Amino acid sequence: MARSLTQHINFPIVLRVIGWLLLIEGGYMLFPLLISLYYGELSDVYSFGISATATFVAGAAMTFGIRPTNKSMRKREGLMLTAVVWVFFSAFGMLPYLISGIFTSVTDAFFETMSGFTTTGSSLITDVESLSHGIIFWRAATQWLGGMGIILFTLAVLPMLNYKGGIALFNAEVTGITHERMRPRVSQTAKDLWLVYIGLSVILFALLLKPMGWFDSVCHTMTTMSTGGFSTKNLGLHHWHSSYIYVVVMVFMFLGGMNFALLFSMLRGRFYRLRHNDTFRFYIVIIFVVASLIVVRMWHYNFFDSWSDRVIFAFFDTIAATTSTGFTSVNYEASGEFIAIILMVLMFFGGMAGSTSGGAKIDRFLVMMKNTRNEFFRVLHANAVTAVRIDGRAIPQQVVSKAIAFLSIYMMVMGAGAIILTFFGLPMFDSLFTSLSALSNFGFGYGVTAAPGSYALLPAAAKWFLAFEMLVGRLELFTVLIIFTRGFWLKD
Repeated sequence: MARSLTQHINFPIVLRVIGWLLLIEGGYMLFPLLISLYYGELSDVYSFGISATATFVAGAAMTFGIRPTNKSMRKREGLMLTAVVWVFFSAFGMLPYLISGIFTSVTDAFFETMSGFTTTGSSLITDVESLSHGIIFWRAATQWLGGMGIILFTLAVLPMLNYKGGIALFNAEVTGITHERMRPRVSQTAKDLWLVYIGLSVILFALLLKPMGWFDSVCHTMTTMSTGGFSTKNLGLHHWHSSYIYVVVMVFMFLGGMNFALLFSMLRGRFYRLRHNDTFRFYIVIIFVVASLIVVRMWHYNFFDSWSDRVIFAFFDTIAATTSTGFTSVNYEASGEFIAIILMVLMFFGGMAGSTSGGAKIDRFLVMMKNTRNEFFRVLHANAVTAVRIDGRAIPQQVVSKAIAFLSIYMMVMGAGAIILTFFGLPMFDSLFTSLSALSNFGFGYGVTAAPGSYALLPAAAKWFLAFEMLVGRLELFTVLIIFTRGFWLKD
């Protein structure tokens, strides 16, 4: 007998949890409202007031109006909730843009908001400095919340979810080939990760406060730690002409690209984990090798007059690409496509698993390389028994297979995205770069999409597709794509 397509999904509990989350988002909107009030931007006080009220009302209606008879949340509900809540957050998060008149199109407002929450950094805005302080703060705040994760934040502030599918939610949103829980309770793990995130944000804010001023330092702190890349200035960090700012931001982008569980271990004095971590060493090697290549390219094309500037900006752009932050210092299109291709490779693999960076994660790349080395060895020694070892421990074959499958699907999605963008008239290389940029949550464009706000030139359908790619990339493929498979809805 054919299996039924009536697989029961506990929609009431999913919708009720989304209601809780919308209440949190409504409260989150009060911060830019206060910023607008501080700067006397009364029109934006109204915009954020209406937006927060609408979000509160919708959240309250779902939270208190829906009474699920079954309060359990299984893996299916966890996957659906994780994927859908990012859409809900973007749908309500775009209200300030629409009410304030920044965008008159739902498509544009949703694209900008999804780009913020997924920390992609692609923008339709050509003149950031013309925006009000409240809107600029909201752009940065969406990236800061999305950097560590909406669900992870909820697990930290709503411990009750620890008993209602917390593990499924944690695994669905936290990036990586394995999901490391630092404490037995998922809610405590979420709190620890957020404490590291907040602590680093406070330190970065203090370091940027004097050269930038409090408002710009707050906004750049949020977009740096989240590896998002939105800036308060049209010229980005170059507005300040400060090597100090570039070095400080570079260091914290690097930390944002590290596994936060590893950072937490370091804070507890377990430095031996850093010394013996293969992925961290690989992370360092990639950055130094690529930055060295860019320094040579800069010298060849006479970028900058001093070697110190070449070194600083080469490492800055390498780390920005590796961590998918999207801050840039140089227009590399003038030097041909060599550096663009290198940056594409960095964008593809991204930072470490469990970080705020995008990309497929270098953990998987390391697994793939070691598995490939074993395959070459078996060509000569057919009967040899080999295993992929990370940090001195053998990795189960199913983890290796999943990592390779992920990389394969990642490439297919990227390629399919490029083909779709060529349908909308983008040149082939521009399409490939833009598709990868959205999927890796990098946000930097090339060619047609290179200039600030140039994404506004794309047709509406292309913007919706790129927003979808941003979400797929942020939740690492499976969490979103599984919902579109027949097996997800089949009755067990």
